[in-house]
Amino acid sequence: MTTSSLLITNTTAIMTGLPGAAARHAGPDIRVVDGVIAAIGKLLPQPGERVLDGSDCIAYPAWVNTHHHLFQSMLKGDPGGINASLTPWLATAPYKYRGSFDERLFRLAARIGLVELMRSGCATVADHNYLYYPGMLFDSSAILFEEAEALGLRFVLCRGGATQARQPEAQLPNAMRPETLDRYLSDMTRLIGRYHDPAPAAMRRVVMAPTTPLFSVAPQELKAMAAFARAAGIRLHSHLSETVSYQESAQAKYRCSPVEFAARQDWLGPDVWFAHLVKLDAEEIRLLGQTGTGIAHCPQSNGRLGSGIAPIRELELAGVPISIGVDGAASNEAADMVSEAHAAWLTQRARRGEQALPAYAGGTFEGGADAATVEDVVRWGTTGGAKVLGLAGLDGVQVGQQADIALYRLDDPRYFGLHDPALGPVVAGGRPYLKCLLVGGRAVVEDDRIPGVDLVELGRQARTAVRALLAAN
Repeated sequence: MTTSSLLITNTTAIMTGLPGAAARHAGPDIRVVDGVIAAIGKLLPQPGERVLDGSDCIAYPAWVNTHHHLFQSMLKGDPGGINASLTPWLATAPYKYRGSFDERLFRLAARIGLVELMRSGCATVADHNYLYYPGMLFDSSAILFEEAEALGLRFVLCRGGATQARQPEAQLPNAMRPETLDRYLSDMTRLIGRYHDPAPAAMRRVVMAPTTPLFSVAPQELKAMAAFARAAGIRLHSHLSETVSYQESAQAKYRCSPVEFAARQDWLGPDVWFAHLVKLDAEEIRLLGQTGTGIAHCPQSNGRLGSGIAPIRELELAGVPISIGVDGAASNEAADMVSEAHAAWLTQRARRGEQALPAYAGGTFEGGADAATVEDVVRWGTTGGAKVLGLAGLDGVQVGQQADIALYRLDDPRYFGLHDPALGPVVAGGRPYLKCLLVGGRAVVEDDRIPGVDLVELGRQARTAVRALLAAN
């Protein structure tokens, strides 16, 4: 068996994604052997080893996106929903166009979303796909796995869907009609058998992910889904507590909080993570932490829809695993991980600052700049995501872990003048030049280009598709 070896040399800085003092490594070199990080330090090239010059570059662990809706890549900036909060936005954006997605449009949307993510340095994508209904003429799950594999990305399918609707089925178009529980579980069995890999550094995973616990599935069905998933050895994911409507619905129907409702259906635990968790009380935070239930923090979508800011500081202190997701492009027109990390850094500080009071009113601090460090955000968006997804082989830039590494060159003026270049992508945002993106040691982006992807042609296809979508709706 031939050994493959790569040496990244002369990096300016290395962020590891690890906590505390281990958050940075002096490097400056990283050796990768057969896709695994073999050494970090001052290293000399070995005979036959490929050398990648990292001069003037910083190394980050590749981002892990734990919540997305890739089909929404064709629904950015829809005027009908641009100023709407979650519930009316659902009707005017994703639900309105849902029936217009055929195989070709769905594939194009998935490709655009994945390309956008990898150009930000993202190597692992968990997509919460809920485009399923009776009589569908194409396999959306297969398309997602095919597109991710073609680009060389790790992909986690969070298989969404619903077994009940909010209005009589006869009044719904076919694309909005729910599935039966038997049909849903049968497809889960198919997907697990075909795609799921339980290995610590798997390229493919499958997750049980009904769209919304309070609205999409009956309580007894949620319990059945949880039991099915745990028997199959897969994880659980959904949306929860994104807005006050979740709180109102849980109280009206079940006389409890949304998190307590999830607990009653066996939907809390270290194998569960929820997107959003914006609206929480102290007892819900305690319960999430006690059970080790994770979060996919989506600050830009939560801001775009006016939902609020998730209490990440309080959640992490309670013991909740923190990760970052970009959510769908219909509610986040910058669906990339650098923008999301930048937003997470800013919004957590702003949330903390909003709690500041003047001293005469009992206040003890001026602002919230201590709420989130850059190192925190990098950890949440990389190793935090891997933990939430159960990918134990992606525990940061350290020896023995998979070489999922983003190498950025900060040559745009927005990064000029940085005293600490390692902070650049998070504090300045933007899209730094991606010198290289490694996934398991394989370069899937080199010199800011994705082999086989013509961005000009992809843009042309997108514009043509949007015109057709608008004409049909």
